[in-house]
Amino acid sequence: MTNRRHFLRTAAGAAIGAVGLSGGFGRSRAQTRREISVGGRRIKVIDIHCHCVIDVTPIIKDTPLAKAAGGGGNQVLGPQRLQLMDQTGVDVQALTINGFWWYGATDRELAGRIVQAQNEGLAKWVSSHPDRFVAMASVALQHPDLAAQQLEDGVKRLGLRGASIGGHVNGEDLSLPKYDPFWAKAAELGVPVVMHPGGADNILKDGALRGRGDLGNIIGNPLETTYFLTRLIFDGTFDKFPGLRVCGAHAGGYLPSYLGRTEAACVVRANANCANKKKPSEYMKSQIMVDTMVFSDEGLRHLVAEMGVSQVVYGTDVPFNWPVTVDLVLNAKFLSDAEKTAILSGNLMKLLKIS
Repeated sequence: MTNRRHFLRTAAGAAIGAVGLSGGFGRSRAQTRREISVGGRRIKVIDIHCHCVIDVTPIIKDTPLAKAAGGGGNQVLGPQRLQLMDQTGVDVQALTINGFWWYGATDRELAGRIVQAQNEGLAKWVSSHPDRFVAMASVALQHPDLAAQQLEDGVKRLGLRGASIGGHVNGEDLSLPKYDPFWAKAAELGVPVVMHPGGADNILKDGALRGRGDLGNIIGNPLETTYFLTRLIFDGTFDKFPGLRVCGAHAGGYLPSYLGRTEAACVVRANANCANKKKPSEYMKSQIMVDTMVFSDEGLRHLVAEMGVSQVVYGTDVPFNWPVTVDLVLNAKFLSDAEKTAILSGNLMKLLKIS
């Protein structure tokens, strides 16, 4: 969990960096709102990759989790979030609480109270700005049956649109059968599961990515997403739950970039012992979705080529200061107007049931 704690401790500093990139959060709400049109038609831009925090300090202050939790800065929801959305042309954010420090709550009752506070806090914010936000439920995956109940409560009682999860639970793969109750509930409800990594501390030895370059983020995050999605494929999770839809942060990690090797593994490797019933590419074009965090025209072109337009959705990692804007999609000459609209708007309108 070291990298997850680091993620939260550094959230405020990284968020402050977004101020310079976005032109500053201090502008008046009277500022001009950027409105995005494609082919002369105004579209509703939806962002799937949006960090936030809900304060649960009163619940954890006298528990071992008090030191693990954190976050703040511009992850705290407030007027500056709406200002940034207006500046960058985002109409709707799909909010997620990440870091997943609450997976350390072995006490079921405590885990329940943390998640309830987070989900009710998200629902309260969304209800105050129903035209600008939707939210994904937090769940206590260390208690898979409880996580299923929390997801159902979040969707049916609070109007949340899916679940937000990490890439593992205290080092355990989420393709293990013990997590099937959660996957089954997501498939039953017909809601997506958005996965966000925390530095691949479930894969790499401690300190493996130390040194210059913040490699725990730069390499660790996409590596964890790659491993997570690959496990769900090869261990047969997607076959068990054909209605399941999973969105992998950071453009699906490295999986779309080197899909050919994954595609061939079960055919050419006698010891692969694959449980999947279809080719990996078939899940990539149906049950797996990814965001647009590839930063370059060629990166987006390749992502669309491997995944198909229907599986690619707009995501920015807000409020962190990555250079991801709607212009990456708007300026893509290899995309038709209909395809640009699908990536920026239509795919998520359908997935998140946004009218």
